[in-house]
Amino acid sequence: MIEPSAADTGRGTILVINGPNLNLLGTREPEKYGTSTLADVEELAASAARGHGFAVECVQSNHEGVLLDTIHAARGNAAGIIINAGAFTHTSVALRDALAAVQFPAVEVHITNVHQREEFRHHSFLSPVCSAVIVGAGVFGYRLAVDYLAEVL
Repeated sequence: MIEPSAADTGRGTILVINGPNLNLLGTREPEKYGTSTLADVEELAASAARGHGFAVECVQSNHEGVLLDTIHAARGNAAGIIINAGAFTHTSVALRDALAAVQFPAVEVHITNVHQREEFRHHSFLSPVCSAVIVGAGVFGYRLAVDYLAEVL
């Protein structure tokens, strides 16, 4: 987990949340998700955020409750959220409600183009409460999400 340093928090902290199975990036189905690891993704986001004067806090969990607690704890502490909720995107009303409750911008990111995949992946409970959705840009989508948040914050 990359945590903010006092020197990097001029504009606040962007919380980067990765859900189930994203800890396996780099080895899990590289033909779909590429060879970048979760550590690579976190460094990409942190580097982009530093360039805009933000700190980054990164959290990954395979447990929905941990993701909920992380979002709740961000209230009043984070400037915005980037979330790749993995399969929870398509199943979790609880994550949707938590994102709606924090009242700051959230960007939903998916490494693959979920609309080119199985039908069940075409629906997101999170999209309606996110300020932006980035799909199919590979791990570069995290950089795009940071750039977007820097622009709107």
